[in-house]
Amino acid sequence: MGLETLKDLYVEELKDLYSAEKQIIKGLAKMTKAASHPELKQAFARHAEMTEKHVERLERICADLEVSPRGKKCVGMEGLIEEAADLIREKPDADVLDAGLIAAAQHVEHYEMAGYGCVRTYARQLGYADQAELLQTTLDEEGTSDKILTEIAERSINLDAEVAD
Repeated sequence: MGLETLKDLYVEELKDLYSAEKQIIKGLAKMTKAASHPELKQAFARHAEMTEKHVERLERICADLEVSPRGKKCVGMEGLIEEAADLIREKPDADVLDAGLIAAAQHVEHYEMAGYGCVRTYARQLGYADQAELLQTTLDEEGTSDKILTEIAERSINLDAEVAD
């Protein structure tokens, strides 16, 4: 696909986010299984449910644009998911692993927030107000997930990891 217009870029970025979200669903399943702290497992499970909604929103937007959301692989997300998998394979202390999983998940959240912020801005510029609103909803949810992970880390997991032997 040639990127000649802002709309072309918008569609390309939507496809990238779609690929990222699909990869996140699989990555979160592995991270949930690897986590030991019940609150972290619950946060990952909730985020997986939210991610399904993000996928649905992207599918809706692409349907409105009459384009397929498929056809692009998000290599950035692939790398972030692989970093989390590497951490799990290292088999650190359970508390340290949980702290590392939070860091990995927050890398993912920040990547998503950057992407959603850009496409939301493109949608506004292109006059797609309804799409911009959907994208803003997802952006807000990503920010909330990030804050929840920070709270869990600061309240317990990082403290537990600090005293791990």
